[in-house]
Amino acid sequence: MANPQELADMFKVLATPARVRILQLLKNECLCVNALARELEITPASVSQHLRVLRDSGLVRGRKHGYYVHYEVDMENLHRWKTSAQLFLTAPLDRMPELKSKTSNQK
Repeated sequence: MANPQELADMFKVLATPARVRILQLLKNECLCVNALARELEITPASVSQHLRVLRDSGLVRGRKHGYYVHYEVDMENLHRWKTSAQLFLTAPLDRMPELKSKTSNQK
């Protein structure tokens, strides 16, 4: 399980709607800054700032294609973040009696 500082940093990266939207877009296809800016209706400079945070966190990586850098999600790191978030956000069944009774009734 991730330590408290890693979890806090992870949630800080995802605390901005623009970054969440960038991740949603990049999960489907590689895009350059200008394409992301058009899609998000924000300036390329703003996109670049958000991409820097996402790159520094390891969620996004860029690949040079001619004059442009195309960005994509690092799916391995995204999966690690998903696992850490699930472990953190999932309460033990014994602390959630209503959920525990539902799961035991389904058996």
